[in-house]
Amino acid sequence: MDQLRIRGGSRLHGEITVSGAKNAALPELCAALLTDQPVMLRNVPRLRDVATMRKLLENMGVQTQAHGERGGLTLHAAGPIEPLAPYDLVKTMRASVLVLGPLLARFGQAKVSLPGGCAIGSRPVDQHIKGLQAMGADIVVEHGYMVARLPQGQRRLKGARITTDMITVTGTENLLMAATLAEGETILENAAQEPEVTDLAEMLIKMGANIEGHGSSRIRIQGVERLDGCDHAVVSDRIEAGTFLCAVAATGGEAVLRHARGDHLDAVIDKLRDAGVAVEVRGDAVRVASPGAAQLKAQSFRTTEYPGFPTDMQAQFMALNCVAQGASSVTETIFENRFMHVQELQRLGAKIHIDGRVALVEGVPRLSGATVMATDLRASASLVIAGLVAEGETVVDRIYHLDRGYDQMEVKLRALGADIERLS
Repeated sequence: MDQLRIRGGSRLHGEITVSGAKNAALPELCAALLTDQPVMLRNVPRLRDVATMRKLLENMGVQTQAHGERGGLTLHAAGPIEPLAPYDLVKTMRASVLVLGPLLARFGQAKVSLPGGCAIGSRPVDQHIKGLQAMGADIVVEHGYMVARLPQGQRRLKGARITTDMITVTGTENLLMAATLAEGETILENAAQEPEVTDLAEMLIKMGANIEGHGSSRIRIQGVERLDGCDHAVVSDRIEAGTFLCAVAATGGEAVLRHARGDHLDAVIDKLRDAGVAVEVRGDAVRVASPGAAQLKAQSFRTTEYPGFPTDMQAQFMALNCVAQGASSVTETIFENRFMHVQELQRLGAKIHIDGRVALVEGVPRLSGATVMATDLRASASLVIAGLVAEGETVVDRIYHLDRGYDQMEVKLRALGADIERLS
């Protein structure tokens, strides 16, 4: 099992290119199921989750081909397609549920295993099921599978007004894809507003979908008979960009992030600036300069849905707070079990007290290297940031979590001057 070995203390300087967003690429791969024409995706990140999704689609009968250019992938779901997502492929990745809507919309049936993924709390699929049932699907959960089909004699899903009980990104994406081929109009109320949802909608529009209101809490979709192929570049990964912003902020130095979307990171950038970090957005590049965490002021924050502070940046910013000046509180409102990185940060010398969904952090002058264990994707990133500022050597174990969501993180950090290597 791979590990990362980090020798802390190096300031980060240089320039890197931010990869395409995992959370946009995964639903966009699934969107290829909506048409029998080829779909060309560009800027697809090289991640374990992407490889898993590609394998799942190939298992159904989708033809895929990677291209020599970086991040190019063609998908062709011409058929025959077996509308089955088995447990052995779904168990490692919750995003596999995103095949449910496209399969049901185009083929009228689907059998999808209940998903797995990071152990950061419950992410129920009941909102997906509720929405698809409102569109006329019959769905039962049996033997660990969601079994969905259209009623006998019904050729297409029916448009409906759907209000989810909570804001759900994958739920919005699943229902959005299903609605593109439904009969009549579908209105999604309480829809997720994340940039990845907007990017998926833009891709679907290129395929011929009729969508309005994406990027807001109310999305209107007028169903069409069929969708065509398209050529689409996956939007830049705001969470990868935010992670590197926190890394430079903690270690000190100056870096430029190319192909970054600063306008997708307003909440994080505002907190960094309040802490004393210089962040400048220049078109599709972000420049960050920091004197180092010892001269920064710790910032309290509360995670919430976009455009608020993202839960996927909570652990990374907490690592920065651990070595910044003063005390701070971090309130996690999205997932009930997303403080598992805390005890590993404590092994490095961090002072953190947990009170329910609130972490109280007291900045310390220094952290000391140790062997730590990654528990989930973003926790992995927080431990890497902590290792970059810790004295001595830090070894991060179980980094397969990291590989699920970061495209060659250690290579990019080395390009910025970090002393980091992968141990196989």
